[in-house]
Amino acid sequence: MSTETDNDGETTRITRKGQVTIPKELREEFGLEEGDEIRWEKAEDGIRVRKATRSAGRGMLVDDDVSEEKREEMAEELEAEIREKRQTEWQP
Repeated sequence: MSTETDNDGETTRITRKGQVTIPKELREEFGLEEGDEIRWEKAEDGIRVRKATRSAGRGMLVDDDVSEEKREEMAEELEAEIREKRQTEWQP
């Protein structure tokens, strides 16, 4: 994946599968981490990309009005429950 820098910012190429790499500097600046979701939006001048969610609680089936803090708490509880089951039920 090649990255080029010009006066308007950085450019990356789209792969055959339609994948793109977000430049490291932008990932760091906007706090984008593996597992985060981004939203692709149509704009008059092209495409706008926005961070949609945090990685914690991603994909959880909860109402949209549940706060990020509560999602984080729910995700941590679920993670602890899974760890406990792994230790007790999933031993070889």
